[in-house]
Amino acid sequence: MAAKIKKGDRVVVLAGKDKGRQGAVLRVLPKEERVVVEGLNMVQRHTRPTQMDPQGGIKNKEAPIHVSNVAIVDSNGKPTRVGFRVEGDKKVRVAKSTGEVING
Repeated sequence: MAAKIKKGDRVVVLAGKDKGRQGAVLRVLPKEERVVVEGLNMVQRHTRPTQMDPQGGIKNKEAPIHVSNVAIVDSNGKPTRVGFRVEGDKKVRVAKSTGEVING
C-alpha cells in the first residue's frame, strides 16, 4: 500500500497528550504503523554511560505515535486526510480538504 505519511511531512497530532501540536515526521515505521514526530511525544530514557556517551543519565527522546493519531497539515494549516490521484504517469498524494497535490 502506498504511504500516506512520509518522512519530512508536516503533521498535527489528533489524539493523546500532544493533541493539537504540530511537527515534522522524522521516521516512519510501516511495520508497526507508527511515526516519530520531531519534538512530540517526548519520553525520558535512563541511559548508562558508554564510550560514545561517558556521562549517561536521563535523556529525552521522541517516542513513536500511531499513524491514526496524526494527520497531514494542508496549505490552510488544518489537518486533512490524504488521497491519491494519477497525473500523467505519476501517482501523487492529494489533500482531501483542498484537492491540492502534497509535495514530497
